[in-house]
Amino acid sequence: MMRPSVRTGILPALASGILLCLGMPGTGGLWPLLFIALVPLLTTLKTASPGQAVQYSLVTGLVHFTSLLYWIVIVMGRYGGLGWYISYPTLVLLALVLSLFLVAFAVSARVLLAGPSMLAALWALPCIWVGLDWIRSFLFTGFPWMDLGYGLWSVPRLIQISDVTGHYGVTFVLLLTNTLVAALWVNGRAKVLRLSILAPAAVLLLGTAFYSAWRWQSLEHWMGTAASMRIGVVQGNILQDEKWVPEDREKTVMGYIGQTESLFSGEKPALVAWPETALPFYPEHNPLMAPVRYMVAGKDFGLLTGAPWYEVVDRQQEKYRYYNSALLLNPDGTFGGRYSKTHLVPFGEYVPMKKYLWFIAPIVQTVGDFTPGTVENPIVYNKARIGVVLCYESIFPDIAEKWAAAGANVLFNLTNDAWYGKSSAPQQSFAMTVFRAVETRRSVVRAANTGISGFIDPLGRVRKRSEIFVPWQAADDVVLNDAIPFVVGPGRLFGPLCLLAGAVLVLDGLRRRRRRRIQAMS
Repeated sequence: MMRPSVRTGILPALASGILLCLGMPGTGGLWPLLFIALVPLLTTLKTASPGQAVQYSLVTGLVHFTSLLYWIVIVMGRYGGLGWYISYPTLVLLALVLSLFLVAFAVSARVLLAGPSMLAALWALPCIWVGLDWIRSFLFTGFPWMDLGYGLWSVPRLIQISDVTGHYGVTFVLLLTNTLVAALWVNGRAKVLRLSILAPAAVLLLGTAFYSAWRWQSLEHWMGTAASMRIGVVQGNILQDEKWVPEDREKTVMGYIGQTESLFSGEKPALVAWPETALPFYPEHNPLMAPVRYMVAGKDFGLLTGAPWYEVVDRQQEKYRYYNSALLLNPDGTFGGRYSKTHLVPFGEYVPMKKYLWFIAPIVQTVGDFTPGTVENPIVYNKARIGVVLCYESIFPDIAEKWAAAGANVLFNLTNDAWYGKSSAPQQSFAMTVFRAVETRRSVVRAANTGISGFIDPLGRVRKRSEIFVPWQAADDVVLNDAIPFVVGPGRLFGPLCLLAGAVLVLDGLRRRRRRRIQAMS
């Protein structure tokens, strides 16, 4: 079979990278493109050599991931104090590392697409992609930023299967569609695309659509009579450059108090949420807590706010543990509960291998070097049993799922996205948070320092939301849900099962190719 030249294959690979860029939120948001974005790359892999498959997938991956993660330069350069000679190479290096997952997919896809069984390829390729996404979620502490399925966040009617399979199921459907279109493009007239191959794919796609429609209707009906609670959110819009300046702390606190009091001009919220580290000081003995306690007591409501916290390990030797926490302040002035962030941001809240990576230290100097907490019992206030996901934790489905399993009936995402500047990252972070609502069937209340803040219902509908870098406050009636969805139990196995199935099918494809070579030589 004639192999294409490298130049011929590079253009389709480049096209796939551009289509992915245009399809993802923050860099285009044209979500229908995600159903065909990988088709150009896939059509080149059937006749590509192993080396060409690597090259093509690297082109697609580098275009996709650099456009997706360009905001890292802002984080490292503007707020981390690192020069362009470190921040730009770091972006390219990270994009290259993430592209290696796409390389593994492309090499596997080449084996299957060039094999005799298009049926195996049709099902194996989505399995391989999802399996690799699952590995990316935990390898080297995990970085599952904007898996492909997240691109459909703005069309909640298409993502209802997430309460069974997690967001991986939506990614699987997108890959199945891409593979099917590529197969039709390359083998449209061949008998290999007979009904026995097309029918199972059609059944899955139609079944997914039917489930989404049924689930939407049943949940919408239930939500009309479900228990709810009036909750407020305040977005202070404190710039990262000013957040930790000692002279600005009083101004920050009084700004939050003023915005919060404006929520009580209408229907009174029972609970109000402030963002991650909205209190830029250790609150236990700080005099700036006095006006906060006075406000909470006077208005008779609960306040859930982000704040740093510390514990004394050895006072004589000045050993302490520092935490990035969420605190519940009761109307009587006592702290009613605390959660400390479990999944810390590497190079943002701690430096892995600090002894060897000393030059990264400026990034964490303004926020400290934190100790991870644990997910245990929800924070209880009134009817709400609160599960908290702090900032970066919203991209990890397992944390929200642990809260649902522990009995939380509502999720709060307290975050500070000021680090990202006016980039695509706040939009992407919000998009991933929408999936946490659908997966767990919990309402999500999101309080972000500079946005995006808002309210997301268990169907993934955004009821209210802010813009970025503006002061904002709002209140809404938030549905409370106790039911445990399938994804919190057996559904969590969808990712690893896809990896296993994909590996088996690739190994079978290699075995078949080897058998054909032996037969051809004999």
